[in-house]
Amino acid sequence: MIASFGRHVLVESPDGERRLCHPRGKKNQAVVGDRVQWLPSEDEGTIERVTDRRNLFYRQDELRTKSFAANLDQVLILIAAEPEFSESQLTRALVAAEAERIKPLIALNKRDLTVPFERAWARLSNYRDMGYEVLALAVKPNEAEGDPSHQALADLPARLQGKTTLVLGPSGAGKSSLVNSLVPSARVLTAEISQALNSGKHTTTSTTLYWLDESRQSALIDSPGFQEFGLHHIPPMQLAQLMPDVRAHAQACRFHNCTHLHEPGCGVITEAQVQGRPSRITANRWRLYRELFDELSQPPRY
Repeated sequence: MIASFGRHVLVESPDGERRLCHPRGKKNQAVVGDRVQWLPSEDEGTIERVTDRRNLFYRQDELRTKSFAANLDQVLILIAAEPEFSESQLTRALVAAEAERIKPLIALNKRDLTVPFERAWARLSNYRDMGYEVLALAVKPNEAEGDPSHQALADLPARLQGKTTLVLGPSGAGKSSLVNSLVPSARVLTAEISQALNSGKHTTTSTTLYWLDESRQSALIDSPGFQEFGLHHIPPMQLAQLMPDVRAHAQACRFHNCTHLHEPGCGVITEAQVQGRPSRITANRWRLYRELFDELSQPPRY
């Protein structure tokens, strides 16, 4: 399945044929990246079955679940030097990727803004210490190959080759410009979708998969921007294992069921209080862990 919008999805068969389909029943269980079995129905089609997934990347707040895509190899989390990115949003996206065993790549956009970029790059130093790969980009709308900023994307295609990559990020980070730079035909496909839907104009309020090569071995999935990223599907006692800096010191805890909030002999608390050590848990990450643990421990409100 290569696109999803409301009650309709766009499926692509192995021979490249595309057809607009709708789910059988009231609820659409298929997401972009799913392998589905479908049957033709007049000029459209019907989704009969979604095959087993390798993974599903999604977020969940108190009231609803938002699925982004399935069967991913990696998630490219695009943030910008300006406006200043939210470390809470970044951490939440990284936790969601860790939970599904999907490799995350962090890309900091707008490196052409020297001072804001240097400030933002410094904020990401702790994430590089944790082992996350952090890329520097300068993606501009309508950039040409002669534009110096175009060179910022020169090594990105190699990281996408042979993989299915979800591009994720808040509104204003430059996702549309990045997708248009990597997939020149993206505008053509969105126009085709708009025509199929008879909607006039297709915007990034849906999720769409674009092939990066003729062999259809490399795919880029564009998703809508977000401002909130709920993690209510994560049990609070699993949170420490999904944050590399916390996980690295949790094994030193005195109790096997330590919450890393107040227990005596907690290796995480001890490390969070140490200053000047590269492997330490920073004060901000310690605060984020406590806030997330408290949020995930709250009883559901219906």
